[in-house]
Amino acid sequence: MSKVYAAITGVQGYVPEDILSNEELAKIVDTSDEWITTRTGIKERRVMKNGASSDMAAKAVEGLLHKTNTDPLDIELVIVATVTPDYPFPSTANVLCDKIGMTNAWGYDLIAACSGFIYAISTAAQFIETGRYKKVVVVGVDKMTSILDYEDRTTCVIFGDGAGAVLIEPNHEGMGIQDFILRSDGSGREYLLQPAGGSVNPASIYTVENRMHYVKQEGKQVFKFAVTNMAEVSAEIMEKNNLSSDDVAWLVPHQANLRIIDATANRMGLPKEKVMINIQKYGNTTAGTLPLCLWDYEKQLKKGDNIILSAFGGGFTWGAVYIKWAYNS
Repeated sequence: MSKVYAAITGVQGYVPEDILSNEELAKIVDTSDEWITTRTGIKERRVMKNGASSDMAAKAVEGLLHKTNTDPLDIELVIVATVTPDYPFPSTANVLCDKIGMTNAWGYDLIAACSGFIYAISTAAQFIETGRYKKVVVVGVDKMTSILDYEDRTTCVIFGDGAGAVLIEPNHEGMGIQDFILRSDGSGREYLLQPAGGSVNPASIYTVENRMHYVKQEGKQVFKFAVTNMAEVSAEIMEKNNLSSDDVAWLVPHQANLRIIDATANRMGLPKEKVMINIQKYGNTTAGTLPLCLWDYEKQLKKGDNIILSAFGGGFTWGAVYIKWAYNS
């Protein structure tokens, strides 16, 4: 009996219609298009003015199921990677299943910040590879504007809203997820976190008045850790699987900062034409960046392509996933 691999068999994204450009941000906070572009590579980002993370996820999953001709009742498991759930509970996956009619599925939310999507597809792969399930939906979604402080120019210029979803199914041709390396270091939490809203600092007049429910980041520290770890883990998974730069068709990097992306590609020995980049139009959508990249570049992917997904996020969390692409668009 041939080995079972967990393959992505479809991908779909969703971004809100409303665009917030650098020029518009400069009217809100002390910044400029030049300042943002040179430091991040971002030109604009999308904003979900009305609705929640589950609404963006629902749009992406509806499109995914339609594209792959999949009945919602055939979905067995839903994993939603997010740091902006609809509620502390129930899970956004729970809400999403109800909205889409995936009533035979169970699901849960996975919190790993910007690494959420690679954590989630690596987890989903285990359910497929063991033969337990045949159809799993993984979603990366974040409504980051719901936790942004528009008086803090170090964070509000970086993030945007968006969602991406993939269908994962068994493959007997050797296509799909080949390997993954996942890492975490909780000591990094002091540099990138949302201080209030959990059990450490429950919501109170004090936490609200002190703006503790927004993202807080020490940019220099995060940049230093991200550049090193995202680049190293990407090179490590290549070495572990005897891949040269010529063997890799695409790097799918987390879209946090163009300089971090460039450093990762350089460490892997990859030219820019092999790197998926859409940060300029969406900004950092946290768990949504990787599936949105796959969605944007789907038509350029070919069956058998060696693809490396790489991410670094708050926590700290980071990792890389090696995939053989399973289909031609």
